[in-house]
Amino acid sequence: MSIAISLSPEIEALLREKADRQGEDISLVAAQLLTRILEWEARDSEEAIEGI
Repeated sequence: MSIAISLSPEIEALLREKADRQGEDISLVAAQLLTRILEWEARDSEEAIEGI
């Protein structure tokens, strides 16, 4: 699946720098970061519900 998103120049530069440091494709790095944040958000929500 392909999704197009618009990033500010600053965020794009940070993403490119991270991809360059890792020697990875920028799309792969973006997908990895999105996966991590979505997993974190799901865990955080579960913990909040358990705390209620």
